[in-house]
Amino acid sequence: MPPASIAPDSLFVAFQAALAGRYSIDRELGRGGMGVVYLAREVMLDRAVAIKLLPPAMATQPALRDRFLREAQLAAKLSHPHIVPIHSVDAIDDFVFFVMAYVDGETLAQRVQTRGPLPAREGARVLREVAWALGYAHVQQVVHRDVKPDNILLEANTGRALVADFGIAAATGDAGIGNAPTSDIGREQIAGTPDFMSPEQILGADIDARSDLYALGATAFYALSGQLPFAGANTGDMLARKLTASAPSLASTGTRVPRKLVQLVDWCLARQPADRPASAQLIADQLGVAIEQRRELPVALRAFVKRNGRTDGAGTMLTLVGTVVGAGVVAAIAGPVQALAVTALSAVVAPVTFGVLAARRMLDLGFTHQDLAPAFEAERESSREERAVHPGRLRRLAESVLRHVARVSSATTAAVIPAIAQGSESGWLYGIPLVLLCLAVAIPSVFGYLVVLQLRRDVDVEFWSRVWTGRFGAWAFAFARKWRGRAPVAPAMTHRATELSLGLAAEQLFESLPKASRESLGDLPALIERLQRDANALRTRFDALQQALHGSVPSVSLSDDAESTHHDALAEERDLVQSRLRETVSALENIRLGLLRLHAGSLSLESLTTHIGMAMDASDQVDRLLEAQHDVDAVLRVPQHVSLTPA
Repeated sequence: MPPASIAPDSLFVAFQAALAGRYSIDRELGRGGMGVVYLAREVMLDRAVAIKLLPPAMATQPALRDRFLREAQLAAKLSHPHIVPIHSVDAIDDFVFFVMAYVDGETLAQRVQTRGPLPAREGARVLREVAWALGYAHVQQVVHRDVKPDNILLEANTGRALVADFGIAAATGDAGIGNAPTSDIGREQIAGTPDFMSPEQILGADIDARSDLYALGATAFYALSGQLPFAGANTGDMLARKLTASAPSLASTGTRVPRKLVQLVDWCLARQPADRPASAQLIADQLGVAIEQRRELPVALRAFVKRNGRTDGAGTMLTLVGTVVGAGVVAAIAGPVQALAVTALSAVVAPVTFGVLAARRMLDLGFTHQDLAPAFEAERESSREERAVHPGRLRRLAESVLRHVARVSSATTAAVIPAIAQGSESGWLYGIPLVLLCLAVAIPSVFGYLVVLQLRRDVDVEFWSRVWTGRFGAWAFAFARKWRGRAPVAPAMTHRATELSLGLAAEQLFESLPKASRESLGDLPALIERLQRDANALRTRFDALQQALHGSVPSVSLSDDAESTHHDALAEERDLVQSRLRETVSALENIRLGLLRLHAGSLSLESLTTHIGMAMDASDQVDRLLEAQHDVDAVLRVPQHVSLTPA
């Protein structure tokens, strides 16, 4: 917390007199409806502390005084790395206060106000730490009731997020921003901050942990966009909108945030508590997934995806120029037919040569064909974030018009050319101008459409992803691997999955065996690649099941029994997929260890063959599981137009 420049007043002097000998107050840090916060030093332990004093006007009310002490004592029992610890709760004369650890830093609100919204990765980290704290408190049956950026502290040296003031809002009946008055509606006082409190909190209804999750979603919305989910001319107008309208999506602000993070924030801001996440721990887990998926790619992979894996560099331009010049020379010497043949041959040889050379460079750096798919997926995800701003009406209109013009002109050209070829001289006379006119329209409209489309989708990344992750890429890497022979492979600093690292190590060990041993083991590299594909497919399936269980609000309404059955079936399949994934990775590990022992002379070929047979059985089980997943999906996924809610 930054120091406040408020001169000592009568309250400061009186409070210091009451604390004399125990705490030495340095200065006031801030004040609000919930009281005054002072920076002080604890005399006996000689440590900096922050003391929050209940406003004296409230301390004179027995009910508020008792409730404050009760809530503060409950919060003092919380012990978590991301919760500001409360050292003591006390009452001296007319002063009721609690002493907590002093955090040298700033609040999340101050961070956003001074330096703008948090980047997606930093925001996800901060929010996960807050979710951890809330999850721990909720297990202890403590609800915060006033989660907001002002109650989240960011430690200066470490950046660690800590949550303050657990339960204190309810104890004081504070209404936060604007110091709006509290009122007794139903069984609970309205306590919290209007901009961040949940709809049920506004209505004074009974609240639970899900109310904190709504406030966490509103806090995340503000931290990542710098905007509040709801705005109004005044507090009353804003509260009315919150009660009658759904919260806008974080994506509507134009903030560049991963889709999973957007979905998570939107999920927390659901108007009905039942439609929000089940727990804060679940939110923390999902934020962990979002952070993991945002890990930066190694430089070599990033350069390959963005530049080195594309035929649009200087070498390609020189190749095209050389092809044109060469075709002209051949045409002058041997004739146009031979020139056309040379051009066609160059059109095939040039990209093939480029692909093999690019694949060999990646192999020299320690990367394999399997590393490309996650690299391109990360680039596509990043591109989608950058294009998350919704296109304006003019851009959408231009894209639609250009698409239709390009289709009509291209189709007309394709239809007229055969007719001209089979027609008379008069057909040639009238057809050629028509073709030229169509081409004059088609070429710029196609080019214009691709330019406008590129503003919405990264067409280049999508195209090269299909090229390199498909058959061409697999062939190029296979050919480059044979070309390299047994040259040592550099260790790649990459975030590849465990099965890919094991597979690469096993392939290198296999290639270094004597020829006779390799022949005795059959096509072991094919089995290794099959196991890698199986593990990758299982990971994808596991992630899909996790998201189906926890990742988004259900798109259909289910009865309680149907929802429970649906959830149990998904959980059962997820556990089975996880078990098969472990078995598959274990099979790869056994093959790698077997090859190592074979090199060391401590294992025979026959024993290694046994490991290979077990690995093949494991792969067969995975194939059967993945084949059956379509039948499972047909049972578990309900079409959106069908409702299972009883009438």
